[in-house]
Amino acid sequence: MRLDSRSVFQVSRRSFFRAAGTVTAAGLATEAVDFAKASTAAGSQNVYTRIGVKPFINLTATITISGGTLTLPEVKKAMEEASHYSVNIDELMENVGVRLSKLLGCEAGIVTSGAAAALTHATSACVAGADPECMKQLPDLSGLRNEVIMPRQSRNQYDHAIRTVGVQIVEVDSPREFHAALGRRTAMIAVLGTGEAKGKIRLEEMVEAARKWSVPVLVDAAAELPMKPNPYLSRGADLVAYSGGKIICGPQCAGLLVGRKELVAAAWLNSSPHHSFGRMMKVGKEEMMGMLAAVEAWVQTRDLKREYRQWEAWLAEISDAITKVSGIRTEMRPPAGASPFPVMNVEWDPERIDLTAGEIYNLLVNGEPRIMSHASGEGHSFLIRPVSIKPGEQVLAARRLVEIFSKAPKGGNRPAPKPPAASAAGRWEVDVEFVSGAARHNFYLETKENRISGLHLGRKLRGEMNGTIDGDRVRLRSRFPYEGMEIGYEFTGQISEDRMWGDLDLGEYGKGRWSARRIQST
Repeated sequence: MRLDSRSVFQVSRRSFFRAAGTVTAAGLATEAVDFAKASTAAGSQNVYTRIGVKPFINLTATITISGGTLTLPEVKKAMEEASHYSVNIDELMENVGVRLSKLLGCEAGIVTSGAAAALTHATSACVAGADPECMKQLPDLSGLRNEVIMPRQSRNQYDHAIRTVGVQIVEVDSPREFHAALGRRTAMIAVLGTGEAKGKIRLEEMVEAARKWSVPVLVDAAAELPMKPNPYLSRGADLVAYSGGKIICGPQCAGLLVGRKELVAAAWLNSSPHHSFGRMMKVGKEEMMGMLAAVEAWVQTRDLKREYRQWEAWLAEISDAITKVSGIRTEMRPPAGASPFPVMNVEWDPERIDLTAGEIYNLLVNGEPRIMSHASGEGHSFLIRPVSIKPGEQVLAARRLVEIFSKAPKGGNRPAPKPPAASAAGRWEVDVEFVSGAARHNFYLETKENRISGLHLGRKLRGEMNGTIDGDRVRLRSRFPYEGMEIGYEFTGQISEDRMWGDLDLGEYGKGRWSARRIQST
C-alpha cells in the first residue's frame, strides 16, 4: 500500500479548489477519450438493456441496492480464469486463506458471500465451534451458549445476520451493563467498527473481560479497508468481517472474515460447501479468486491518494457546472465514518429553485441519462458520493443537474393546498396489504389546517406519524424504530368523511395497499 491510513483523509479546502482549478482540461480530455463508454448509463444497447433493465450513473457510491462497486479489471480477469477449471473447494479456500493471511498480516482468512455472511459464519463458529453435532442442530441452541452482547452504538440493520443463528442480542450501554451481561450464556461479543469509538466502553476493555470467559470478540468492519496491521486484531479482537463489494472493489457477492486461526477454520466448516447452517451462503471459486485478486491489488498496486484526488476532481467538475445556476451551493466534505472518499453536499434555495429533494430524485432516475442519487424527502439538499462514477459520467451528471436546476419553477409559484375535504383527526383502524400477507394497524391523528401529526401503531411497533392533506388527497409518513434500525411507511391516497385508502410504499420492502375506517373522532 502506498499510503498512510490517516494522511489520505487530511484534505484541505485549499487543495480542493486547487483540484477544481485543474479539472477543466482533465475533464475535457476524459470526455474526449471515451465518452462512448460513459454513455452506457444513458441506455445504449448492453447486457442489461437487452432484457429491459436500464443502467444508471451512480452518485450513491457502493451501496448494494445500486449494484455495489465497480470491480477492478484484475478481479474480472481472475474470476474469468477461475471459471474455466474444476478444483476442490476446501483445498482452494485453504490456499486462498494462506495467501490472505500473508497479505493482511493476520492468522487466517476466508472469503465469504459478503460481509453479512461473514457475520453469520462467525456467529456459528462462536456458538457451535467445529463440533458436527452442535453445527447440525443450529439454529436450535439447546445446551449451547445463546447470547451475543452488543453495545447500543453498534446496533444496525445487519444484526439480522447474527440473529439468524438463533442467538439473542443483549444490548448494553455502559461498562456496568456490559460486565453484568457477560457470563456463561455469552457466545460472542459483536461490535460495529465505526460504532465502537462512539460507545461508552472501549474494545480493549471488552476483550480483556471476554477472555476470562473464553468469549470471542467480532468486529463488523464491512465498509472499511483491511489495513495492515489490522486496527481491530491489534487491539485484541478475535474476528473481523469486511465487504468485498465496496471500496476494495472486489466481487459484489464476496466478503472476508479474518482473525484467529481456529475460529476462522470453524467459520469455514459452518459455511458452504459443508452441510451446516451456512450452506445457503455459497461462495464460488470465482468469488474466491476475485476476492484474492482485489486484496492483492489493494496491498500491492492501488494508490488511494491518487484515487482520492480523482474523486475530488470529479466532484469539483460537477460543482463548477451546477453552481453557475443561481441559488445552488456546494460543500466538499471529508470522508464520513469508514468511507475513505470525499462527499459533496448540494444545496439549493427553494425560493429560486422550487423543487424538493424527492422531486429531484424522480427527475434524475426517470430522465436521460438515468442517474441514481441520494436525493429524497421534502428537503432541499443531497449528498453526492463519487466512487462508482466511471470516467466521463461526471460530465453527464453535471449536465443533467444543470438542466434540472435551470428549468425548475421559481419559489412561490406552487398553488396553495386546498382546504381538507374531510378531517383526518381521530382514531383510524387500518388494513394493510403487503405484497404477501396483511396486517391490522391503527392511526391516532391530529390536524392543524393542512398538516397531520400523530401516532402509528403496527402489530408490535409504533412510531410518530406526520403528513399533509390537500383537498381529498392525503399523504402520511411514519418510521418504526427497531433494535438499531427503522422501518419506513409512506401512505398516499384519498380521504372521505370516514374512510381513507390508497397506496403504500415500504422502501426496500416493496409496495402495498391500505384502507382505513374511522373508529373515533376527536
